[in-house]
Amino acid sequence: MSAASKSLYSEDLAPVPLSKRTWNTWNYSALWISMSLCIPTYMLASSLIDGGMNWWEAILTIFIGNTVVLVPMILNGHAGTKYGIPFPVMARASFGVRGANIPAMLRAIVACGWFGIQTWIGGYAIFLMLKIWMPSLGTMSQLFPAWVGLQTGPAITFILFWLLNMFVVYLGVESIKKLLVFKAFFLPLAALSLLLWAISAGHGLGPILAQPSKFTLDSDFWNYFFPALTGMVGFWATLSLNIPDFTRYAKSQRAQIMGQAIALPASMTLFSFIGVVVTSATLIIYGQTIWDPLVLAGKFESKLIVSIAMIAVAISTLATNIAANIVSPANDFANLSPAKINFKTGGYITGILGIFIFPWKLIADPTGYIFTWLIAYSSLLGPIGGIMIADYYFLRKQKLVVEDMYEEQGRYTYSKGFNYLAIIALLLGVLPNVPGFLTTIGLVGKDVFWHWISGLYNYAWFVGFFVSGFTYLIFMQGEKRSVQHG
Repeated sequence: MSAASKSLYSEDLAPVPLSKRTWNTWNYSALWISMSLCIPTYMLASSLIDGGMNWWEAILTIFIGNTVVLVPMILNGHAGTKYGIPFPVMARASFGVRGANIPAMLRAIVACGWFGIQTWIGGYAIFLMLKIWMPSLGTMSQLFPAWVGLQTGPAITFILFWLLNMFVVYLGVESIKKLLVFKAFFLPLAALSLLLWAISAGHGLGPILAQPSKFTLDSDFWNYFFPALTGMVGFWATLSLNIPDFTRYAKSQRAQIMGQAIALPASMTLFSFIGVVVTSATLIIYGQTIWDPLVLAGKFESKLIVSIAMIAVAISTLATNIAANIVSPANDFANLSPAKINFKTGGYITGILGIFIFPWKLIADPTGYIFTWLIAYSSLLGPIGGIMIADYYFLRKQKLVVEDMYEEQGRYTYSKGFNYLAIIALLLGVLPNVPGFLTTIGLVGKDVFWHWISGLYNYAWFVGFFVSGFTYLIFMQGEKRSVQHG
Protein backbone atom coordinates (compact mmCIF):
# COMPACT_ATOMS: atom_id res chain seq x y z
CA MET A 1 0.00 0.00 0.00
CA SER A 2 1.45 3.37 -1.01
CA ALA A 3 2.34 6.04 1.54
CA ALA A 4 -0.32 8.33 0.11
CA SER A 5 -2.99 5.69 0.63
CA LYS A 6 -2.35 5.49 4.35
CA SER A 7 -4.66 8.48 4.72
CA LEU A 8 -7.48 6.28 3.39
CA TYR A 9 -6.79 3.24 5.53
CA SER A 10 -7.05 2.45 9.24
CA GLU A 11 -7.85 -0.62 11.29
CA ASP A 12 -11.37 0.75 11.90
CA LEU A 13 -12.02 1.25 8.18
CA ALA A 14 -10.43 -1.99 6.97
CA PRO A 15 -12.67 -4.77 5.59
CA VAL A 16 -13.81 -7.22 8.26
CA PRO A 17 -12.36 -10.68 7.51
CA LEU A 18 -14.77 -13.58 7.13
CA SER A 19 -13.53 -15.15 10.36
CA LYS A 20 -14.77 -12.12 12.33
CA ARG A 21 -18.21 -11.88 10.71
CA THR A 22 -20.15 -13.49 13.55
CA TRP A 23 -23.47 -11.59 13.79
CA ASN A 24 -26.56 -13.71 13.20
CA THR A 25 -30.26 -12.93 12.78
CA TRP A 26 -30.78 -12.59 16.52
CA ASN A 27 -27.90 -10.10 16.84
CA TYR A 28 -29.52 -7.77 14.33
CA SER A 29 -32.94 -8.19 15.89
CA ALA A 30 -31.48 -7.36 19.32
CA LEU A 31 -29.69 -4.32 17.87
CA TRP A 32 -32.93 -2.85 16.54
CA ILE A 33 -34.94 -3.68 19.64
CA SER A 34 -32.31 -1.88 21.72
CA MET A 35 -32.12 1.17 19.43
CA SER A 36 -35.92 1.44 19.11
CA LEU A 37 -36.44 1.51 22.88
CA CYS A 38 -35.56 5.14 23.51
CA ILE A 39 -37.34 8.30 24.60
CA PRO A 40 -37.33 9.89 21.09
CA THR A 41 -39.28 6.85 19.78
CA TYR A 42 -41.93 7.43 22.44
CA MET A 43 -42.00 11.15 21.58
CA LEU A 44 -42.25 10.31 17.89
CA ALA A 45 -45.52 8.48 18.44
CA SER A 46 -46.98 10.83 21.03
CA SER A 47 -46.24 13.85 18.84
CA LEU A 48 -48.58 12.41 16.19
CA ILE A 49 -51.36 12.18 18.79
CA ASP A 50 -50.68 15.74 19.86
CA GLY A 51 -50.77 16.73 16.18
CA GLY A 52 -54.32 15.43 15.80
CA MET A 53 -54.18 11.76 14.84
CA ASN A 54 -56.12 9.05 16.68
CA TRP A 55 -54.33 5.95 17.98
CA TRP A 56 -54.59 3.74 14.90
CA GLU A 57 -53.70 6.54 12.47
CA ALA A 58 -50.53 7.25 14.46
CA ILE A 59 -49.55 3.58 14.72
CA LEU A 60 -50.21 2.96 11.02
CA THR A 61 -48.13 6.01 10.03
CA ILE A 62 -45.20 4.77 12.11
CA PHE A 63 -45.48 1.22 10.77
CA ILE A 64 -45.58 2.39 7.13
CA GLY A 65 -42.66 4.79 7.68
CA ASN A 66 -40.48 2.10 9.22
CA THR A 67 -41.41 -0.42 6.54
CA VAL A 68 -40.41 2.11 3.87
CA VAL A 69 -37.05 2.94 5.46
CA LEU A 70 -36.38 -0.79 5.87
CA VAL A 71 -35.90 -1.03 2.08
CA PRO A 72 -32.83 1.26 1.75
CA MET A 73 -31.62 -0.16 5.08
CA ILE A 74 -31.43 -3.68 3.63
CA LEU A 75 -30.19 -2.53 0.21
CA ASN A 76 -27.30 -0.50 1.63
CA GLY A 77 -26.57 -3.25 4.14
CA HIS A 78 -25.84 -5.69 1.31
CA ALA A 79 -22.43 -4.19 0.45
CA GLY A 80 -21.40 -4.21 4.10
CA THR A 81 -22.09 -7.94 4.35
CA LYS A 82 -20.63 -8.86 0.95
CA TYR A 83 -17.37 -6.92 1.28
CA GLY A 84 -17.04 -6.26 5.02
CA ILE A 85 -16.70 -2.51 4.48
CA PRO A 86 -18.17 0.35 6.57
CA PHE A 87 -20.30 3.23 5.30
CA PRO A 88 -17.50 5.81 4.63
CA VAL A 89 -15.66 3.26 2.47
CA MET A 90 -18.79 2.20 0.56
CA ALA A 91 -19.49 5.87 -0.21
CA ARG A 92 -16.10 6.10 -1.95
CA ALA A 93 -17.44 4.05 -4.86
CA SER A 94 -19.96 6.74 -5.81
CA PHE A 95 -18.49 9.96 -4.38
CA GLY A 96 -14.77 9.22 -4.78
CA VAL A 97 -12.13 8.39 -2.19
CA ARG A 98 -12.07 12.02 -1.01
CA GLY A 99 -15.60 13.01 -1.97
CA ALA A 100 -16.95 10.35 0.42
CA ASN A 101 -16.21 12.82 3.21
CA ILE A 102 -19.19 14.89 2.02
CA PRO A 103 -21.91 12.28 2.80
CA ALA A 104 -19.95 11.25 5.90
CA MET A 105 -19.98 14.84 7.20
CA LEU A 106 -23.67 15.34 6.42
CA ARG A 107 -24.44 12.19 8.38
CA ALA A 108 -22.10 13.28 11.18
CA ILE A 109 -23.82 16.67 11.56
CA VAL A 110 -27.20 14.96 11.83
CA ALA A 111 -25.77 12.67 14.50
CA CYS A 112 -24.57 15.80 16.33
CA GLY A 113 -28.17 16.99 16.34
CA TRP A 114 -29.36 13.69 17.78
CA PHE A 115 -26.59 13.90 20.39
CA GLY A 116 -27.90 17.33 21.39
CA ILE A 117 -31.51 16.10 21.60
CA GLN A 118 -30.60 13.08 23.73
CA THR A 119 -28.38 15.22 25.97
CA TRP A 120 -31.22 17.68 26.46
CA ILE A 121 -33.57 14.82 27.40
CA GLY A 122 -31.09 13.46 29.95
CA GLY A 123 -30.37 16.91 31.36
CA TYR A 124 -34.05 17.76 31.63
CA ALA A 125 -34.70 14.48 33.45
CA ILE A 126 -32.11 15.52 36.03
CA PHE A 127 -33.73 18.96 36.28
CA LEU A 128 -37.16 17.47 36.98
CA MET A 129 -35.69 15.24 39.66
CA LEU A 130 -33.77 18.03 41.40
CA LYS A 131 -36.69 20.46 41.18
CA ILE A 132 -38.80 18.14 43.33
CA TRP A 133 -36.28 18.38 46.13
CA MET A 134 -35.17 21.98 45.40
CA PRO A 135 -38.17 23.93 44.02
CA SER A 136 -36.07 27.10 43.78
CA LEU A 137 -34.24 25.51 40.82
CA GLY A 138 -37.33 26.12 38.71
CA THR A 139 -37.60 29.81 39.62
CA MET A 140 -34.00 30.97 39.13
CA SER A 141 -33.48 34.37 37.51
CA GLN A 142 -33.15 34.32 33.74
CA LEU A 143 -29.55 34.35 32.50
CA PHE A 144 -30.11 33.84 28.77
CA PRO A 145 -31.76 36.24 26.29
CA ALA A 146 -35.31 35.37 25.22
CA TRP A 147 -34.31 34.30 21.69
CA VAL A 148 -32.21 31.45 23.10
CA GLY A 149 -35.38 29.98 24.65
CA LEU A 150 -33.53 28.40 27.57
CA GLN A 151 -34.42 28.72 31.25
CA THR A 152 -31.61 28.84 33.79
CA GLY A 153 -32.46 25.69 35.78
CA PRO A 154 -32.72 23.32 32.78
CA ALA A 155 -29.64 24.98 31.26
CA ILE A 156 -27.54 24.11 34.33
CA THR A 157 -28.55 20.44 34.35
CA PHE A 158 -28.17 20.26 30.55
CA ILE A 159 -24.57 21.49 30.82
CA LEU A 160 -23.86 19.09 33.69
CA PHE A 161 -25.22 16.14 31.72
CA TRP A 162 -23.28 17.31 28.65
CA LEU A 163 -20.07 17.31 30.71
CA LEU A 164 -20.87 13.78 31.90
CA ASN A 165 -21.17 12.67 28.26
CA MET A 166 -17.84 14.29 27.44
CA PHE A 167 -16.25 12.57 30.44
CA VAL A 168 -17.42 9.20 29.10
CA VAL A 169 -15.86 10.08 25.72
CA TYR A 170 -12.63 10.84 27.61
CA LEU A 171 -12.78 7.45 29.36
CA GLY A 172 -13.55 5.64 26.10
CA VAL A 173 -16.61 3.79 24.84
CA GLU A 174 -15.71 0.62 26.74
CA SER A 175 -16.99 2.35 29.88
CA ILE A 176 -20.54 2.44 28.49
CA LYS A 177 -21.07 -1.32 28.09
CA LYS A 178 -22.58 -1.85 31.55
CA LEU A 179 -24.94 1.08 31.03
CA LEU A 180 -26.16 -0.48 27.78
CA VAL A 181 -26.96 -3.67 29.66
CA PHE A 182 -28.85 -1.62 32.25
CA LYS A 183 -30.82 0.08 29.50
CA ALA A 184 -31.72 -3.22 27.85
CA PHE A 185 -33.33 -4.43 31.08
CA PHE A 186 -34.73 -1.18 32.46
CA LEU A 187 -36.42 0.56 29.53
CA PRO A 188 -38.75 -2.33 28.57
CA LEU A 189 -39.83 -2.66 32.22
CA ALA A 190 -40.30 1.10 32.57
CA ALA A 191 -42.31 1.25 29.34
CA LEU A 192 -44.54 -1.62 30.46
CA SER A 193 -45.08 0.01 33.86
CA LEU A 194 -46.06 3.28 32.19
CA LEU A 195 -48.50 1.43 29.93
CA LEU A 196 -50.15 -0.32 32.88
CA TRP A 197 -50.40 2.99 34.75
CA ALA A 198 -52.07 4.66 31.73
CA ILE A 199 -54.60 1.83 31.34
CA SER A 200 -55.41 1.91 35.06
CA ALA A 201 -55.63 5.69 35.45
CA GLY A 202 -57.42 6.06 32.10
CA HIS A 203 -60.13 3.56 33.17
CA GLY A 204 -59.10 0.85 30.72
CA LEU A 205 -58.06 0.82 27.07
CA GLY A 206 -61.61 1.47 25.85
CA PRO A 207 -61.88 5.19 26.69
CA ILE A 208 -58.25 5.74 25.62
CA LEU A 209 -58.61 4.17 22.17
CA ALA A 210 -62.07 5.64 21.64
CA GLN A 211 -60.71 9.18 21.31
CA PRO A 212 -61.41 10.46 17.80
CA SER A 213 -59.05 12.09 15.34
CA LYS A 214 -58.94 15.89 15.50
CA PHE A 215 -59.05 16.14 11.72
CA THR A 216 -62.55 17.05 10.58
CA LEU A 217 -61.78 16.98 6.85
CA ASP A 218 -60.01 14.29 4.84
CA SER A 219 -57.82 16.97 3.28
CA ASP A 220 -56.64 18.07 6.74
CA PHE A 221 -55.61 14.49 7.52
CA TRP A 222 -53.66 13.98 4.30
CA ASN A 223 -51.96 17.37 4.67
CA TYR A 224 -50.65 16.15 8.02
CA PHE A 225 -50.07 12.49 7.10
CA PHE A 226 -47.54 12.90 4.28
CA PRO A 227 -45.07 15.17 6.10
CA ALA A 228 -45.56 12.99 9.20
CA LEU A 229 -44.72 9.89 7.12
CA THR A 230 -41.63 11.63 5.78
CA GLY A 231 -40.66 12.39 9.37
CA MET A 232 -41.05 8.72 10.30
CA VAL A 233 -38.74 7.74 7.43
CA GLY A 234 -36.36 10.50 8.45
CA PHE A 235 -36.15 9.12 11.98
CA TRP A 236 -33.86 6.31 10.78
CA ALA A 237 -32.48 8.05 7.68
CA THR A 238 -29.01 8.15 9.24
CA LEU A 239 -28.97 4.40 9.89
CA SER A 240 -30.29 3.67 6.40
CA LEU A 241 -26.98 5.11 5.17
CA ASN A 242 -24.46 3.85 7.70
CA ILE A 243 -26.04 0.41 8.22
CA PRO A 244 -22.93 -1.14 6.53
CA ASP A 245 -21.11 -0.18 9.76
CA PHE A 246 -23.16 -2.97 11.36
CA THR A 247 -23.85 -5.40 8.50
CA ARG A 248 -20.11 -5.78 7.80
CA TYR A 249 -20.13 -8.22 10.75
CA ALA A 250 -22.97 -10.38 9.39
CA LYS A 251 -22.55 -14.12 8.88
CA SER A 252 -24.75 -13.96 5.78
CA GLN A 253 -27.08 -11.73 3.80
CA ARG A 254 -29.99 -13.67 5.25
CA ALA A 255 -28.88 -12.78 8.78
CA GLN A 256 -28.90 -9.02 8.18
CA ILE A 257 -32.05 -9.06 6.05
CA MET A 258 -34.16 -11.23 8.34
CA GLY A 259 -32.85 -9.65 11.53
CA GLN A 260 -33.75 -6.15 10.37
CA ALA A 261 -37.04 -7.10 8.72
CA ILE A 262 -38.25 -8.91 11.83
CA ALA A 263 -37.23 -6.34 14.43
CA LEU A 264 -37.26 -2.81 12.98
CA PRO A 265 -40.95 -2.26 12.07
CA ALA A 266 -42.19 -4.49 14.90
CA SER A 267 -40.18 -2.98 17.77
CA MET A 268 -40.74 0.61 16.61
CA THR A 269 -44.49 0.01 16.26
CA LEU A 270 -44.79 -1.77 19.62
CA PHE A 271 -42.90 0.86 21.61
CA SER A 272 -44.74 3.60 19.73
CA PHE A 273 -48.03 1.99 20.72
CA ILE A 274 -47.08 2.51 24.36
CA GLY A 275 -46.39 6.18 23.63
CA VAL A 276 -49.71 6.52 21.83
CA VAL A 277 -51.71 4.89 24.65
CA VAL A 278 -50.03 6.87 27.40
CA THR A 279 -50.34 10.19 25.54
CA SER A 280 -54.01 9.51 24.76
CA ALA A 281 -54.57 8.64 28.43
CA THR A 282 -53.18 11.99 29.57
CA LEU A 283 -56.11 13.75 27.88
CA ILE A 284 -58.51 11.70 30.01
CA ILE A 285 -56.46 12.00 33.21
CA TYR A 286 -55.21 15.60 33.01
CA GLY A 287 -57.50 17.19 30.42
CA GLN A 288 -54.60 17.86 28.02
CA THR A 289 -52.34 15.76 25.83
CA ILE A 290 -48.84 15.55 27.30
CA TRP A 291 -46.54 14.27 24.55
CA ASP A 292 -43.26 14.58 26.50
CA PRO A 293 -42.79 11.63 28.91
CA LEU A 294 -40.50 13.69 31.13
CA VAL A 295 -43.16 16.34 31.65
CA LEU A 296 -45.64 13.57 32.36
CA ALA A 297 -43.37 11.93 34.95
CA GLY A 298 -42.97 15.31 36.62
CA LYS A 299 -46.70 15.31 37.35
CA PHE A 300 -46.54 12.22 39.55
CA GLU A 301 -47.00 13.00 43.24
CA SER A 302 -44.40 10.64 44.72
CA LYS A 303 -41.00 12.30 44.93
CA LEU A 304 -39.29 8.94 45.18
CA ILE A 305 -40.96 7.50 42.06
CA VAL A 306 -40.13 10.60 40.01
CA SER A 307 -36.53 10.59 41.25
CA ILE A 308 -35.97 6.91 40.43
CA ALA A 309 -37.60 7.32 37.01
CA MET A 310 -35.55 10.41 36.12
CA ILE A 311 -32.25 8.88 37.22
CA ALA A 312 -33.01 5.78 35.16
CA VAL A 313 -33.94 7.91 32.12
CA ALA A 314 -30.68 9.85 32.48
CA ILE A 315 -28.56 6.68 32.69
CA SER A 316 -30.26 4.93 29.79
CA THR A 317 -30.09 8.14 27.71
CA LEU A 318 -26.37 8.40 28.45
CA ALA A 319 -25.87 4.83 27.25
CA THR A 320 -27.87 5.38 24.06
CA ASN A 321 -26.18 8.70 23.35
CA ILE A 322 -22.64 7.41 23.48
CA ALA A 323 -23.36 4.24 21.54
CA ALA A 324 -25.62 5.71 18.83
CA ASN A 325 -24.67 9.37 18.55
CA ILE A 326 -20.98 9.66 19.44
CA VAL A 327 -19.17 6.65 17.96
CA SER A 328 -20.16 7.15 14.30
CA PRO A 329 -19.73 10.95 14.00
CA ALA A 330 -16.49 10.79 16.01
CA ASN A 331 -15.10 8.36 13.45
CA ASP A 332 -16.41 10.52 10.61
CA PHE A 333 -14.60 13.56 11.95
CA ALA A 334 -11.47 11.50 12.57
CA ASN A 335 -11.66 10.29 8.96
CA LEU A 336 -11.21 13.87 7.75
CA SER A 337 -7.68 13.99 9.10
CA PRO A 338 -6.55 10.80 10.86
CA ALA A 339 -3.20 12.36 11.81
CA LYS A 340 -4.80 15.31 13.62
CA ILE A 341 -8.21 14.11 14.82
CA ASN A 342 -8.44 11.01 16.98
CA PHE A 343 -11.62 9.41 18.33
CA LYS A 344 -11.71 11.55 21.48
CA THR A 345 -11.24 14.80 19.56
CA GLY A 346 -13.99 13.71 17.16
CA GLY A 347 -16.24 13.04 20.15
CA TYR A 348 -15.58 16.49 21.57
CA ILE A 349 -16.40 18.09 18.19
CA THR A 350 -19.67 16.13 18.15
CA GLY A 351 -20.52 17.37 21.64
CA ILE A 352 -19.85 21.03 20.86
CA LEU A 353 -21.87 20.98 17.65
CA GLY A 354 -24.68 19.24 19.54
CA ILE A 355 -25.10 22.35 21.70
CA PHE A 356 -25.27 24.73 18.75
CA ILE A 357 -28.12 22.70 17.23
CA PHE A 358 -30.34 24.24 19.99
CA PRO A 359 -31.95 20.85 20.79
CA TRP A 360 -34.34 22.32 23.37
CA LYS A 361 -36.01 24.24 20.56
CA LEU A 362 -36.23 21.25 18.22
CA ILE A 363 -38.28 19.20 20.70
CA ALA A 364 -40.13 22.04 22.41
CA ASP A 365 -43.23 21.08 20.42
CA PRO A 366 -44.19 18.27 18.04
CA THR A 367 -44.26 20.62 15.05
CA GLY A 368 -40.60 21.50 15.48
CA TYR A 369 -39.66 17.88 16.12
CA ILE A 370 -41.31 16.50 12.99
CA PHE A 371 -41.51 19.35 10.48
CA THR A 372 -38.25 21.15 11.26
CA TRP A 373 -35.85 18.50 12.51
CA LEU A 374 -36.88 15.10 11.08
CA ILE A 375 -37.99 16.30 7.65
CA ALA A 376 -35.17 18.84 7.24
CA TYR A 377 -32.35 16.39 7.67
CA SER A 378 -34.16 13.71 5.65
CA SER A 379 -33.92 16.14 2.72
CA LEU A 380 -30.11 15.87 3.00
CA LEU A 381 -29.82 12.14 3.63
CA GLY A 382 -32.43 10.94 1.11
CA PRO A 383 -30.33 12.11 -1.88
CA ILE A 384 -27.22 10.35 -0.51
CA GLY A 385 -29.16 7.11 -0.17
CA GLY A 386 -30.50 7.44 -3.73
CA ILE A 387 -27.02 7.94 -5.15
CA MET A 388 -25.42 5.07 -3.22
CA ILE A 389 -28.16 2.57 -4.11
CA ALA A 390 -28.22 3.66 -7.77
CA ASP A 391 -24.45 3.31 -7.95
CA TYR A 392 -24.21 -0.09 -6.25
CA TYR A 393 -27.19 -1.84 -7.85
CA PHE A 394 -27.74 -0.24 -11.24
CA LEU A 395 -24.31 1.01 -12.20
CA ARG A 396 -21.92 -1.53 -10.66
CA LYS A 397 -24.29 -4.52 -10.42
CA GLN A 398 -23.08 -5.14 -6.84
CA LYS A 399 -19.44 -5.47 -7.93
CA LEU A 400 -16.78 -3.48 -6.10
CA VAL A 401 -12.99 -3.65 -6.15
CA VAL A 402 -12.23 -3.30 -2.47
CA GLU A 403 -8.49 -2.74 -2.84
CA ASP A 404 -9.07 0.37 -4.98
CA MET A 405 -11.25 1.90 -2.25
CA TYR A 406 -8.11 2.38 -0.17
CA GLU A 407 -5.88 3.70 -2.99
CA GLU A 408 -5.33 7.32 -3.99
CA GLN A 409 -4.84 6.30 -7.63
CA GLY A 410 -7.51 3.71 -8.33
CA ARG A 411 -10.81 3.36 -10.15
CA TYR A 412 -12.60 5.37 -7.43
CA THR A 413 -10.25 8.37 -7.66
CA TYR A 414 -12.31 10.16 -10.33
CA SER A 415 -11.04 13.78 -10.38
CA LYS A 416 -8.48 14.22 -7.59
CA GLY A 417 -10.53 11.99 -5.35
CA PHE A 418 -13.94 13.59 -6.06
CA ASN A 419 -16.77 12.40 -8.28
CA TYR A 420 -18.25 15.78 -9.14
CA LEU A 421 -21.18 14.17 -10.96
CA ALA A 422 -22.31 12.59 -7.67
CA ILE A 423 -21.91 15.91 -5.86
CA ILE A 424 -24.02 17.71 -8.48
CA ALA A 425 -26.66 14.97 -8.29
CA LEU A 426 -26.70 15.41 -4.51
CA LEU A 427 -27.26 19.17 -4.83
CA LEU A 428 -30.03 18.65 -7.40
CA GLY A 429 -31.79 16.30 -4.99
CA VAL A 430 -31.62 18.80 -2.14
CA LEU A 431 -32.65 21.82 -4.24
CA PRO A 432 -36.41 21.04 -4.66
CA ASN A 433 -36.80 20.92 -0.87
CA VAL A 434 -35.15 24.28 -0.12
CA PRO A 435 -38.24 26.48 -0.77
CA GLY A 436 -40.40 24.40 1.57
CA PHE A 437 -37.71 24.40 4.26
CA LEU A 438 -37.33 28.20 4.10
CA THR A 439 -41.13 28.54 4.33
CA THR A 440 -41.39 26.10 7.24
CA ILE A 441 -38.78 27.87 9.39
CA GLY A 442 -40.30 31.26 8.57
CA LEU A 443 -37.40 32.82 6.67
CA VAL A 444 -39.69 33.57 3.73
CA GLY A 445 -43.43 34.06 3.45
CA LYS A 446 -45.75 31.32 2.22
CA ASP A 447 -46.66 33.39 -0.85
CA VAL A 448 -43.06 33.71 -2.11
CA PHE A 449 -43.06 30.29 -3.84
CA TRP A 450 -45.80 28.48 -5.71
CA HIS A 451 -47.66 26.25 -3.29
CA TRP A 452 -46.78 23.03 -5.12
CA ILE A 453 -43.07 23.89 -4.99
CA SER A 454 -42.97 24.55 -1.26
CA GLY A 455 -45.24 21.53 -0.80
CA LEU A 456 -42.49 19.22 -2.10
CA TYR A 457 -40.86 19.61 1.31
CA ASN A 458 -43.58 17.39 2.78
CA TYR A 459 -42.06 14.54 0.75
CA ALA A 460 -38.44 15.64 1.28
CA TRP A 461 -36.75 12.25 1.73
CA PHE A 462 -38.64 10.69 -1.20
CA VAL A 463 -38.04 13.67 -3.52
CA GLY A 464 -34.33 13.77 -2.72
CA PHE A 465 -33.89 10.01 -2.98
CA PHE A 466 -35.42 9.66 -6.43
CA VAL A 467 -34.20 12.96 -7.96
CA SER A 468 -30.57 12.32 -6.96
CA GLY A 469 -30.70 8.62 -7.82
CA PHE A 470 -32.09 9.18 -11.33
CA THR A 471 -29.88 12.18 -12.16
CA TYR A 472 -26.80 10.29 -10.94
CA LEU A 473 -27.59 7.38 -13.27
CA ILE A 474 -28.11 9.78 -16.18
CA PHE A 475 -24.87 11.64 -15.45
CA MET A 476 -22.87 8.42 -15.17
CA GLN A 477 -24.02 6.85 -18.44
CA GLY A 478 -20.75 7.92 -20.08
CA GLU A 479 -18.82 6.15 -17.33
CA LYS A 480 -21.02 3.06 -17.30
CA ARG A 481 -18.83 0.74 -19.38
CA SER A 482 -15.66 1.32 -17.36
CA VAL A 483 -17.57 1.41 -14.08
CA GLN A 484 -19.07 -2.05 -14.49
CA HIS A 485 -15.61 -3.58 -14.67
CA GLY A 486 -15.42 -2.55 -11.00
